[in-house]
Amino acid sequence: MSANDSVLSGIRVIDCATFVAAPASATIMADFGAEVIKIERPPEGDLWRVFPDIPGYPKSELNYTWNLTSRSKRSVGLDLSKEAAREALLRLVARADVFITNYQPAQLRKFRLTWEDLFPVNKRLVYAVVSGYGERGDEAESPAFDALAYWARTGLMTSVTGMDGTPSSPRPAMGDNATATTLFAAVMLGLYRRERTGIGSKVTTSLMAAGAWSNSVEIQAKLFGAEFPVRKPGERPPNPLIAGYASSDGKAMLVISLDPDREFPRICQAIGEPDLAANPLFSTESARRQNAAALHAILQSQFESRPLSEWRVIFRQYDVKWSALPTLDEAVRDPQMRDCGAIVNYEYPGHDHLETVDSPIWVAGTAKRKPEVAPQFATYTRTALREAGYSESEIEQLVRSGAVIVR
Repeated sequence: MSANDSVLSGIRVIDCATFVAAPASATIMADFGAEVIKIERPPEGDLWRVFPDIPGYPKSELNYTWNLTSRSKRSVGLDLSKEAAREALLRLVARADVFITNYQPAQLRKFRLTWEDLFPVNKRLVYAVVSGYGERGDEAESPAFDALAYWARTGLMTSVTGMDGTPSSPRPAMGDNATATTLFAAVMLGLYRRERTGIGSKVTTSLMAAGAWSNSVEIQAKLFGAEFPVRKPGERPPNPLIAGYASSDGKAMLVISLDPDREFPRICQAIGEPDLAANPLFSTESARRQNAAALHAILQSQFESRPLSEWRVIFRQYDVKWSALPTLDEAVRDPQMRDCGAIVNYEYPGHDHLETVDSPIWVAGTAKRKPEVAPQFATYTRTALREAGYSESEIEQLVRSGAVIVR
């Protein structure tokens, strides 16, 4: 099946955004066949292109960040500080179904690209915007990255701690990609509303709101006045049935039992200690809570007696809920990542076999586009302007003025 058979074929998207949270929502739309035009500003386009050059991040001869988030898109170079470039963008907007941005409010006002500016140009437009901290309040105008608004400000960073109690560090785009999926859902609601009313709408989300949703269980507990257990550095986990362990070959694993009355006896059978489930020290939830350290020590001693490969077989036999804790090298080699569709082949000229991370949504009976190489800066400008009704002489005049960039 081709992209033309996909559920979003025929939908035109203007990706007038930077970095990840907003552009990645357009990536999902491109995966389902939408035509996505990426608006980039001079001199070299979206700064996400140069993210791998930042010290401390992985180095590669191929631009992994750009090809992940901008695959299957077409790049148009516009200097939006020039009125002629804005006019060109408005012509593209007039033919579009969706406009996606994460420009700060001050930038949207400066370039006259707010919802109020664009709705008169195209009354069927779904206008989607991601902000850092929402559209109201003292910080509505504040710049943000996902590490700040999603990971830090919502309590996620301090909720997820290491054994020594220090907060874990965010990984690149971890909150951005989750927020992008939220924005994608909002866009689809906007398109659905348009199908019913014939009128476009503005849809929004923020990094902070998406982060709060990710951390919503603990935030809700705090809002309801719950008391949180305090774990001291080096202390055994408070619940040995939701804890990490090590196997005899030094591999880490996570065991989780949310229904211990049924599942704890199976764990005991799996470790070869069936009588442990009836032991008064561990036979009830209250007893296991009071003797958590002793139970953790018993389980750890048993888990350390066999390699992870054996536990994999035993846990399946006794229906124990668990997961290995792989390194990144092990995770990318996991065949289940390909079986579930998380990793797919990437069509990249000059390379026989490359893979990429697919967007985490599928629709039965419709195709997803095979990922195509991300565009070089401004390589689609001339074609986009032609499609918008510009003549060749008008395009050349725009190029000479510096309003548009052609490569």
